[in-house]
Amino acid sequence: MIGDKKLIVVLPSYNAACTLNRTYSEIPLNIVDEVILVDDHSLDNTVEMARNLGIKHILVHQKNKGYGGNQKTCYDKALALGADIVIMLHPDYQYTPLLIAPMASIISTGLYQVVLASRILGNGAIQGGMPVYKYIANRLLTFFENILLGQKLSEYHTGYRAFSREVLEHVDYHNLSDDFVFDNQMLSQIIYFNYRIAEISCPTKYFEEASSINLKRSIVYALGVIKTSVKHRLCKWGMMTDGMYKMH
Repeated sequence: MIGDKKLIVVLPSYNAACTLNRTYSEIPLNIVDEVILVDDHSLDNTVEMARNLGIKHILVHQKNKGYGGNQKTCYDKALALGADIVIMLHPDYQYTPLLIAPMASIISTGLYQVVLASRILGNGAIQGGMPVYKYIANRLLTFFENILLGQKLSEYHTGYRAFSREVLEHVDYHNLSDDFVFDNQMLSQIIYFNYRIAEISCPTKYFEEASSINLKRSIVYALGVIKTSVKHRLCKWGMMTDGMYKMH
């Protein structure tokens, strides 16, 4: 618990057996009420590892639904368990679980409904070994998005995020992509509906076992980000309508 708020951490997992133990061992279980792992039809023994670690809530997709599809299952289960605060953490140990407490505390104040753990604030990305081409792409896409979405965020592409229950109940995440652009579409919705976003600096680690998309999928993701940003701006101007920008 954080105050009187129920805190749930969700782990969208795919082939995370090599890193799950390191990630889970750093989760502050003294304040986290529940941990949910959703396995997206892994080809390794992620599920067996999760069971051995004693994770209570393990959901297994019988076929691969994609990164966005995995998160949808995560958030559905967290809401069903009565979460007031939900933190999405990748189990590949790229982000430190030690930031769970401050992220949850920010949400619990009610001042912000979303917290992003930014790899860009404090130069965490470069120091952690982010490939140069990914860093440059991150900066260019973020600059473009800040202009079209009217924000001043340091990055839109972190996979470490905290949400209030209100956001997950009112933003229609089921209407979003099942692929990697899900993250970006969700932030677009959150900004469209005027929820407040905080950022904290987050160190990151790039190593062989850490998940990462290849160049081809990175290009597809970037094009999806651009499309989402343009659509967001056109909807704000009233020049088009889209079901993505409708609340539940």
